[in-house]
Amino acid sequence: MNSAAMYPPGPAPPPMMLGNMPGGVGAGVYPPLSAPTANMFGNMPGYEGIGAAGGFLPPPMPAEPVAPPQPGAAPDSWVIPALQEDVARAAFKDFANSKCCYGSGPAEEGVITNMEPFNTFRYRLETFTESRSTEMAQKPHEGETADFYTQPAPRPWEVEVQAPALFTNHTEEKRVPYTSSIKECDSCHSKGTKACEKCTGSGHNSCLKCNGSGKEGEQNCSACNATGKDRCSTCSGRGTIQCNTCKGKKQLLTYVKLKVEWKTQTDTFFAEQNSGLKVDDLSSVSGKELFKYSQCLVYPLHGFPNASIFEASDRLIKEHQTKFAQTSRILQQRHVVDLVPITKVNYKWKTNMHVFYVYGNENKVSAEDYPATCCCVIL
Repeated sequence: MNSAAMYPPGPAPPPMMLGNMPGGVGAGVYPPLSAPTANMFGNMPGYEGIGAAGGFLPPPMPAEPVAPPQPGAAPDSWVIPALQEDVARAAFKDFANSKCCYGSGPAEEGVITNMEPFNTFRYRLETFTESRSTEMAQKPHEGETADFYTQPAPRPWEVEVQAPALFTNHTEEKRVPYTSSIKECDSCHSKGTKACEKCTGSGHNSCLKCNGSGKEGEQNCSACNATGKDRCSTCSGRGTIQCNTCKGKKQLLTYVKLKVEWKTQTDTFFAEQNSGLKVDDLSSVSGKELFKYSQCLVYPLHGFPNASIFEASDRLIKEHQTKFAQTSRILQQRHVVDLVPITKVNYKWKTNMHVFYVYGNENKVSAEDYPATCCCVIL
């Protein structure tokens, strides 16, 4: 898929819509005098029943997936070399030094007795979706043309939008062509201004220094010249402020707003590794990429050497279809399998045996039973 391409428009709505306009097709541009109410869109395909709340729209029918190449037997390149003892010890020392409450004794003096690899497969399914929703919207009128019903409005999924790069989250809002109309601002009754709420339109407030009395003891108040009033700082004494709805334009442009959201929906599965390391720890590290494939819709990984990866891919692909295909258009799917290195290290410190784990390409360490910790308070 070319990420820079536009989505092509679909078939145009029936031309009979123009017959509802005064003057018919040959009447030219006919800007309405006031904004259309929601039910005026009842005859407009794709916008039936639209209201202020809006809602998500069902997508077009998806394409059928094409069977991708399948991974075969595990090649020699899938093997991760065993972790060396000096690398494990260096990672363990860095781990202990990064903890303010950990003593260095176990990392410096502990004797490594055994190292076991528990390298595990990680499967990740990414589904890149596009969803569209519409709602009635309005903005201050700034000279835009009222084009409501001058031509048939494109249906929501026919509106052209610029797609972002694949698997890039992005949101875009767009005014649907041929749905715009001009109306008077109800908030200010087309004046462009409203009475200042702070001074209730009087242009002044009670003097704070004399509490509106005009006196300070027996003397006239010097702050307000004995008037008991201060000029309102909100409206600068005018008594009115700009209407916040129309921003002083006196009119509003009402239209159908289309919201387009692109999202990457991701699910991850780890094959059972029986090392004792928590799966949550593995989410933050990278591994050795073994297989990667993307297309509009992907197939489960039949024939993968680890059966649980095939089962996970089959399950997650079905789940993504169920969760996303009804309300979104699936633009691309991608599944990736990598091998995450995990080494379980048994070591002896003083008279007891302990365990730590080194995992991921980053050689991160997990040591929940680190034997030399203390309680400290950072002031």
